[in-house]
Amino acid sequence: MSVNTNYSQPSSVSNNLGSLDRSFSTSLSALGAELAFIQDVEGRYLSFYWQQAEKEFAQQTAETLEEFFTPVEQKTYQAKLQQVLQSQVPEQCHWLFRCGQKLFYLDVIIAPVFAANTQAKTVLVMGRSRETLQQVETANSSMTTSSEFKKLLTQIARNIRRTLDLDIIWQQAVDSLGKALGATQCTIYSYLPEQGYLRAVAEYVSEPTPSMLGLEVLTAQEPSFRQALTTLQPIVIEKTNQFTRTQQTQLIVATCYQDQPNSLISLLYNNQHEQDCPRQWNVTEIELVGELADQIGTAIAHATLYKELEQARQQAEEASRLKSEFLANTSHEIRTPLNGMIGFLKLILEGMADDPQEQQEFIQEAYRSAIHLLDIINDILDIAKIEAGKMELELGPVKLDELFVAVEDFTRAQAEQKNLSFHIYQPDTSDEIILHGNYQRLKQVLLNLVSNALKFTHEGGITISADIVRKKFTFQNQEFPGIVKVRVADTGIGVSLDKQDKLFQSFSQVDGSRTRQYGGTGLGLTISQKLVEAMGGTVNFYSMGEGLGSTVTFTVPLYQEPVMVSTPAESFEA
Repeated sequence: MSVNTNYSQPSSVSNNLGSLDRSFSTSLSALGAELAFIQDVEGRYLSFYWQQAEKEFAQQTAETLEEFFTPVEQKTYQAKLQQVLQSQVPEQCHWLFRCGQKLFYLDVIIAPVFAANTQAKTVLVMGRSRETLQQVETANSSMTTSSEFKKLLTQIARNIRRTLDLDIIWQQAVDSLGKALGATQCTIYSYLPEQGYLRAVAEYVSEPTPSMLGLEVLTAQEPSFRQALTTLQPIVIEKTNQFTRTQQTQLIVATCYQDQPNSLISLLYNNQHEQDCPRQWNVTEIELVGELADQIGTAIAHATLYKELEQARQQAEEASRLKSEFLANTSHEIRTPLNGMIGFLKLILEGMADDPQEQQEFIQEAYRSAIHLLDIINDILDIAKIEAGKMELELGPVKLDELFVAVEDFTRAQAEQKNLSFHIYQPDTSDEIILHGNYQRLKQVLLNLVSNALKFTHEGGITISADIVRKKFTFQNQEFPGIVKVRVADTGIGVSLDKQDKLFQSFSQVDGSRTRQYGGTGLGLTISQKLVEAMGGTVNFYSMGEGLGSTVTFTVPLYQEPVMVSTPAESFEA
């Protein structure tokens, strides 16, 4: 039906309709479209035709046609009119129109109307109602008004805030958003700025779609993702599915906490047919989705903080457990030499020695027990200083051969008692090898490593060696000509690969029962590592597994480069 001055309408609407151009109104019906009208850039009707006008316009008393038959989102619609007039290119889309108290979901084509030698200033809009009633009913359901739409999103936010489990929050977010907004696929990506990439951690799909779970996306390679993360504003893009070649609409919105993005949500819509119009997002929907994203971002931040606190609590409990186990083992280690001292001294005091020679043996045993006890106490004091950050070392020249001789004097006899071979190898040089470090602490490190090797080796032997690596090295603003790499290798019981990460943890022992069997506090490697690092070096442990022996290496700055008889190593691998 064409609208013209002869068409009878109630009062004020008829006045408005009567002002429309009758010639245009008559010709619009000839176009064969269900709906056709001409509008200016402001959205005012210049001519109007609609097959359902007689039915739908009856008993309506709107002031103007613009108020009576109008798009739900007028600002967005007017922006589309301006876009068409500026580009001078027709566009196909779909809009939700309100006619009195009813809503109509229309497929429309908006085309500029060209006049002779002038730029188009009006548009011709032709359209049709969606064929299925389901879409019209959906448009008239709870999603038709912003208040009901907001109520739905508020309910989603409330459900998400009920948990502090990050995985549940991610999955609830995509499931709720995907279902509520009718998305083909809804994906949430976790984001940490320092990583520089996004990782898909949860998704919702309403139809068979390639899964995005686990996909890692570099932000530098996705301009739309990068823009959403940078601006914290929702972005709508249209693209072509590379597999089906159908059009897709994607809404991308970043979640944030205190203006810092922490994830990204992607809502993807597939067009079932080529003639289908892309999903149109109105301003209200975008704003509400943005508000929900902020709440999701807050929930993610709180859940992340809770997870970090839970991890810290578990670590604290584990540290407390390790310290308790350490104290139990250490108290046993302290009692053993202390009881030995008391026992031998008591025998002497009670005159239980048969002769002066036996009395001298008792005194020597008490002395050895006292030295062992002193070593244990020194280890405890050293680790206490290290934990408190109060370990200070005076560094200077140290001769490598003197260090090796001192260690050999202390340990060779123990190796011979166990029928173990004991070898020391030094680089072949014409002069002395001088290190930069602390003599007492370097000797302590070597004794710790060799003592461990002796303790855990029952057959085979111990080998101590050193290599010179000519590679300039700077430590504490002082340049050195190279480093010395010292190795202590044994053919002992070794350590399984899955337990080696515990070797250098304070108060942590690879096997508490093994410590009971072999004795010791389990602090040797930890103290050695800290001492070597304080002197500018590194410590590394190597073992192929249980029963396959082990090798410990540490490096020390070379004070001055010696004259080599043979060619030294040119590169260093810790």
